[in-house]
Amino acid sequence: MPDLIIPDHDCKLCPRLNAFIAEQRVKHPDWHNGPVDPFGDINARFMIAGLAPGLRGANLSGRPFTGDYAGDLLYATIDKFGFSKGTFDARADDGLELKDCLIVNAVRCVPPQNKPTTQEIKTCNVFFQRQLKQMPNLQIILALGKIAHDAIVMNFGLVRAHYKFGHGAVHNLGAITMVDSYHCSRYNTNTGVLTPQMFEDVFEIVRNRLT
Repeated sequence: MPDLIIPDHDCKLCPRLNAFIAEQRVKHPDWHNGPVDPFGDINARFMIAGLAPGLRGANLSGRPFTGDYAGDLLYATIDKFGFSKGTFDARADDGLELKDCLIVNAVRCVPPQNKPTTQEIKTCNVFFQRQLKQMPNLQIILALGKIAHDAIVMNFGLVRAHYKFGHGAVHNLGAITMVDSYHCSRYNTNTGVLTPQMFEDVFEIVRNRLT
């Protein structure tokens, strides 16, 4: 595999994901339909790690959490805590900039039914590893959901059983601290698993721990 920080737009490392994206290119030729690159500041102290692009969100727009409900809550909270400038308008060209923050997904390509396989997570993890090496100031990673949490633990070569996922949990990964949050999906917010206040609470943890 070439030593790429981001996958090629026609990445074929995961055959199932590549085939699914090929179907979407036929159905929606004007969509992004490819691996979604990280968005934000490479010199950031704070990283937000999600699961994978949403079919009608990042897979359409080409920017993480842009175009679906999860992004509405995420970017509003990012703005409230001072990690962005400009106005979020759910478009990749809305001019929004992140400050001291970078957003990335554990899996860069949209998976069928929003469910990547364990092997797909492992395959894409190499790009996450390379991303970390490009971020010399990184202090804290916010894991949105258990899959992102597990992918991060995997990346650091740690035993998952020793790092239990829990909303608001804080984990010492050596030089990096990981904070867990339930994913800001519409399902979680509609069912009350995650409220806006709960989401702000984990951002408060992040903001208070940055040095």
